[in-house]
Amino acid sequence: MTACPTLTTERLVLRPLEESDLDAYTDMLLEPAVRRSLRLPRTYSRSDAWRGIAQWRGQWELRGSGQWAVTDRSTGEFVGRAGLHRPEVADWPGLEVGWALRSVHWGKGYATEAARRSVAYAFDDIEADEVFSIILPENERSQAVARRVGLSLVDVRVLSSFPDTAHGIWRLGRDGWQP
Repeated sequence: MTACPTLTTERLVLRPLEESDLDAYTDMLLEPAVRRSLRLPRTYSRSDAWRGIAQWRGQWELRGSGQWAVTDRSTGEFVGRAGLHRPEVADWPGLEVGWALRSVHWGKGYATEAARRSVAYAFDDIEADEVFSIILPENERSQAVARRVGLSLVDVRVLSSFPDTAHGIWRLGRDGWQP
């Protein structure tokens, strides 16, 4: 049993990550373009991906938020992950909305569709007052998704979780949300 709900959009299903997603999830995170966009080390492995799935599932249980597996509604194909993230990190700005998709699905609007549904869940279901996105300055694709969803860049700084690189801190308040 999981606290993670299953949600749908026009083209996608956002559902709990399952152990059966491990191969597709690992393959996605090992793609060079995805690894670069997330700054994952070359040593990233299947066991790291498994720990990631376990982390997302645990966060749903403990905090009522986390990342979903994103699948194509018509085919069931694994597209990536998206959702909410609230780590226990002192300098984290707040509830984060994030996404990572297999590069074959970049440019199709899936990240924006999944991010919009995630933000709606944050505001409507868990009654968050604001959401943030933590994005590398060179990750122009994710910045474009953030803008389409309504987030604005409010700061650029080094976070303790990422001590080697400053990240853009993007924010959207409930009052600025336009579903």
